[in-house]
Amino acid sequence: MFPSLPGQGETTPEPSGSPAAPDPSPDGVNRPGVDHVDHVDRGDRGVRGADGAVASDRPFGLPGRPLRSNPFMFGLTGALGVLTAWLLVQAIAGAGSAIVLIVVSLFLAIGLNPAVEALQRRNMSRRLAITIVFGSVIAFFVAFGLAVVPPLTDQTTGFVQHLPDYVQQLQNHPLIRSVDERYQILDKIQQYVAGGGLATQMFGGLLGVASIVISALFSAFTVLVLTLYFLGSLNSIKETAYRFVPRSRRTRVRLLGDEIINQIGGYVAGNLIISLIAGVVTFLFLAMLKVPYALALAIFVAVTDLIPLVGAVIGAVVASGVGFLSSVQVGIACVVFFVVYQQIENYWISPKVFKSSVDVPPVATIVGALLGGALLGIVGALLGIPLAAALLLLAREVVLPRQDRL
Repeated sequence: MFPSLPGQGETTPEPSGSPAAPDPSPDGVNRPGVDHVDHVDRGDRGVRGADGAVASDRPFGLPGRPLRSNPFMFGLTGALGVLTAWLLVQAIAGAGSAIVLIVVSLFLAIGLNPAVEALQRRNMSRRLAITIVFGSVIAFFVAFGLAVVPPLTDQTTGFVQHLPDYVQQLQNHPLIRSVDERYQILDKIQQYVAGGGLATQMFGGLLGVASIVISALFSAFTVLVLTLYFLGSLNSIKETAYRFVPRSRRTRVRLLGDEIINQIGGYVAGNLIISLIAGVVTFLFLAMLKVPYALALAIFVAVTDLIPLVGAVIGAVVASGVGFLSSVQVGIACVVFFVVYQQIENYWISPKVFKSSVDVPPVATIVGALLGGALLGIVGALLGIPLAAALLLLAREVVLPRQDRL
């Protein structure tokens, strides 16, 4: 007999204290990663050893095959993404009015900030400077209301009082009389009034006007409160926004952001100054010609002058129309005055005011105002020009140098 070699017929004793060799798996391959595991049963709730106990590292079994290539999961993920995007768009559209109020308040705060900083440079605390500037804004709106509301009330009352006289004049007119004899228009009007239809429509119209007035007052109050808040915490808002930028780029972003804010503030402040000049000059001219409601018309011209491109024309048309109601000579004088003043404002006052604040080419001004007006109406037209200035600054300082390096 040949002597048995180690590993063939005899068993080599293992040294005491050494770990036992792993049991073979059902396929005959030793798996050193699992001790005393003889099979893997995917129907059980885990990995069972030889004694039937569940292994502690996999108490709920092994994971299955990933579902990344499953077309059902791919379609479900895409559908969920589209649904999320649609819900986000609907939420933004639903909150559009609130977003517009927030944006307008922020721009007003940025526009009033140069005046606050100018008062701070005179050794005045920021809180006192904000109080003075904000009090001036509220005083302007109060003066506007006091100048516009009484004339409107007087004119409405006078129209209602003279309405029977107007109807009598219509009845005495030959043309109206002949038309009434043929179609009985006045009889139909009297039946309509007596039947209650006019009262119903007037009541509904009054409710509609009241709701519009209440909504406008609420929006104005909201804008004033948000503007005061943004004006008081503008510096902290800027610092918080800059902290979201990586530290390596924070200095450059801070410089660009401060420049954009300065340009927006300069544009808003300059536009307010130009409108104030237009209102004062218009009031002096109309008062000299003794045009009725000169103060209300001057404030209206100042407010509409804030609107780019068409605002000055709207104010001039309304003021000249009131002038024509006084006399033809006064109306012609108003037309000549506004034509001359607009040339002076466009070619002398505006360049002087905007020389150190906003440098926007005329084409960018027109495009910004048109696009902003198409998107958000009057508010968009007001915000379009400073946004165009900000985009031009970013293009000049960021985009163009990067394109030159490529």
